[in-house]
Amino acid sequence: MGRKGSPRSPQAEGGSRAASPPSPLWALPEELLLLICSYLDAQALGRLGQVCRRLRFLSSRDLLWRRIARGCLNSGFTQLGTDLAAGIPVKERVKVSRNWKHGRCRREIVLKWKCNLMPWMELDGEYLYLSQAENIQAYRLCAGSTGLQCHPQAIFSGHQEDVCRFVLVNSHIVSGGGDGNIVLHKIRGSYSAKFSAHEQEVNCVDFQGGLIVSGSRDRTAKVWSLSAGRVGQCLHTVQTEDRVWSIAISPLLSSQLLTCLGTDFHRGAGVLDVFYETPSLLLSCGYDTYIRYWDIRTSTRKCVQEWEEPHDSALYCIRSDKNHMIASGSSYYGVVRLWDKRQTQCLQSFHLSSPTSSPVYCLRFSTTHLYAALASALHVLDFTAP
Repeated sequence: MGRKGSPRSPQAEGGSRAASPPSPLWALPEELLLLICSYLDAQALGRLGQVCRRLRFLSSRDLLWRRIARGCLNSGFTQLGTDLAAGIPVKERVKVSRNWKHGRCRREIVLKWKCNLMPWMELDGEYLYLSQAENIQAYRLCAGSTGLQCHPQAIFSGHQEDVCRFVLVNSHIVSGGGDGNIVLHKIRGSYSAKFSAHEQEVNCVDFQGGLIVSGSRDRTAKVWSLSAGRVGQCLHTVQTEDRVWSIAISPLLSSQLLTCLGTDFHRGAGVLDVFYETPSLLLSCGYDTYIRYWDIRTSTRKCVQEWEEPHDSALYCIRSDKNHMIASGSSYYGVVRLWDKRQTQCLQSFHLSSPTSSPVYCLRFSTTHLYAALASALHVLDFTAP
């Protein structure tokens, strides 16, 4: 018995606590709930998900996070809204995007080699393709970690000298080498082709829709056919004033030289890498330490935006998420920089080469990892585990 006047517990009444009446919120259609939640920012959505399991499920829907993700760095969405990382929850991508923005990552060297090289690489799903002297090796990425499998799954050969650059398009590898040759491999199959392309080394290649373009030290850029019965036939030759370091085919796949970008560049301000985001938007970088953003719809004489490397270093390579983020590799001290197009200054810097100085010859990234190839090692930055 309790003391006189003291309230008795529900158990003392012989029953359990009565269930609270259902919230009026759950009487609303799901479409209306999603509409209400769409006005919340990332922080508010995160807090809403801590209320109960039902709200956690509702607030985690990709539909709600897609708008937020399109404003984030490297979340897998292009400027036009195309999802390049379908299958990965958008909410998780937004969380990882904050690590990219603040430079929080774990660094690791996953491959080393004895001789200094000028490696190039491409990412394709679960594989990383890396040029090693005259060969291209395919390494399987280890799920849930930064590592690669110890031994390559496949080796693509055919050059007599080092591979300068290669591209991976539609399950085909097209490479240019120091021997002046272009080699074509089909990844899944035994088909390969090889032909002499230039009098000197092939510095750069690109491949799309049955056409190969190549640039060389011999001061020419050439267009090659891959049509049946015409493999290796030169369709066009463009004479240039200097060696060709970089080349790219427009996504529109025009077989004509449409225009020349920029004017009044001083001699030696060579372009070392070009990256198309859309058929009309592209990025370039090179010896004059600038990243330039071009919109050929507005002007081919002047870029629409530019960023200067803060330590006056040449820029060897460049890539973007086709939205807000740019990653660049410098010629000194293995510096990788992240840029936000909405800002004028560099966002984050990572010094990978120590104690010896090595350029970043090539970099590639997914929504979670960045891979940087230096003269004697492959570095990985893991942004899922800061």
